[in-house]
Amino acid sequence: MKVRRSVNIAVATAMTMMVVAACSSSETPETDATNGGAAAGGQPGGDLRVYNAEPAFLNPTAASDEPSIYVLRQLYRGLVTYNAETGKAEMDIAESIESSDQKNWTVKLKPGFTFENGEPVNADAFIRTWNYVAYGPNAQDNAYFMSRFAGIEDMSSVDPDDDGPKEAPEPKAKELSGLKKVSDNEFTIELSEPFAALPSTLGYSGFFPMAEACLKDEAAFKACNEKPIGNGPYKIEGSWEHNVGITLVRSDTWKGEVKGMPDKISYKIYADVDAGYAAFQAGELDVMYTIPPARYKEAKAQYGDRMFETAGDSFTYVGMPLYLDDFKDKRIRQALSLSIDRQPIIDAVFDGRYTAATGFIAPTFEGFRPDTCKYCKADPAKAKQLLDEAGGWKGGKLQLWANAGAGHEQWLQAVGDQIKAALGIDYEIKVNLQFAEYLDTADAKKFTGPFRLGWGPDYPVMETYLKPLYGTDTGSNNSGYTNPEFDKLITEGDSAADLAGAIAKYQAAEDIVAEDLPVLPMWWGKIAALQSENVETFVWNKISDADYGKMTLKQQ
Repeated sequence: MKVRRSVNIAVATAMTMMVVAACSSSETPETDATNGGAAAGGQPGGDLRVYNAEPAFLNPTAASDEPSIYVLRQLYRGLVTYNAETGKAEMDIAESIESSDQKNWTVKLKPGFTFENGEPVNADAFIRTWNYVAYGPNAQDNAYFMSRFAGIEDMSSVDPDDDGPKEAPEPKAKELSGLKKVSDNEFTIELSEPFAALPSTLGYSGFFPMAEACLKDEAAFKACNEKPIGNGPYKIEGSWEHNVGITLVRSDTWKGEVKGMPDKISYKIYADVDAGYAAFQAGELDVMYTIPPARYKEAKAQYGDRMFETAGDSFTYVGMPLYLDDFKDKRIRQALSLSIDRQPIIDAVFDGRYTAATGFIAPTFEGFRPDTCKYCKADPAKAKQLLDEAGGWKGGKLQLWANAGAGHEQWLQAVGDQIKAALGIDYEIKVNLQFAEYLDTADAKKFTGPFRLGWGPDYPVMETYLKPLYGTDTGSNNSGYTNPEFDKLITEGDSAADLAGAIAKYQAAEDIVAEDLPVLPMWWGKIAALQSENVETFVWNKISDADYGKMTLKQQ
């Protein structure tokens, strides 16, 4: 997921689980994780005003970015949700998800759930939506997450001449053979290979169901992107006002045990985080899930206990555009990485808050190993040697990319200065695209040089840091990297009989990435969020981050 964060949990539970049975949710207002770790309280009501960047999409089939997912998690709900304190997958719309062999799964649904237009949230709703995502011509960003389902290979076809005049043939199938309806409230999933952690992945927003009214044709799909027909605790009021705001109000049709606490959630959209911070200072916002890096010390001093901080699993990296000739030699990539001294940048730009990355797996995850990346500690002499061995740099001025409005300029310039000092390569920074357009550029593989992106895991298994970013043709593999041995090891890890076997394979796959360096690891983030004096209960979920629907406001 691009800039999504995840969870620090006991991954062994997820990997060895054959049955995820229904259990009582701990996501009630009395038990949610809060700023101080104390029990949450407060009364429902009020208008919670929150910071947001412009989303890329409001259809869950397409949205893979943080600003979109913050909205979608209130508009929609899926088969499972995640416990705020432990991160364990718990039943939401599903009654149970069971398997005896890790390959064939039976999903039973709780009856009575509906979309806002009255359509039932039943087996057809999930099968219909997942087929839509998986069907290649629909070009949905979350298609990758359907890649484990049997029949996925028949849902796409190969364009015979890429950008040429010939059209790709129609795929062999429009429906996944691995999805079968048993009854209105039961369906089965057949995977191509065993994957014990499947239930833990199904809480990701890309698996949320969509109403049939939204998928009947392209016009309907576009209309639902502007005015979603959700199935969650909130519904949209009016339509998405692009670059202005999105307003949600509590749903009258939501049948879940836990209702939304605020009457209204007003997402205020800002072009950059500095503008959002200024609005917070002016009393125009109640919650900011992030703050400008340069304002951290100021905000900490000014807001004290109203700043929420916790260790994060978000990964910042500099991607290498392997689709450009200048970056195909891994020695060039290794030289660039060795020329960067990460800790001084963290100290100077981020007040030492982040942790320099020496590998590709979050330190909080089962399977983490320190110093996996031998090219991630600065060594200018070795960098120069590798560059010389590769024949030197022939690409002219190095263009370093990042999205606009998020405060990336200062650290990206520091990276450029270090590369220039170590390797003599001049550079320029290109920070002129808002996030949605920036993601489009990434997906289209049109960057002209190294590019900044962030990643937060989609589910609590270390594989989520590997296959989505580096697997051949996966949706978030923006570098264009491919390595058959890496793909093979991931498949073997997925099919392992136990946690130890899975981790060993995943770690071997990480070692391949650490040598090839399709991305340069930079650092692991730390969460810093702000709440206004109007907030009575601030709620942070270890997977879904700021949980606006569970927060409460002080009542007048």
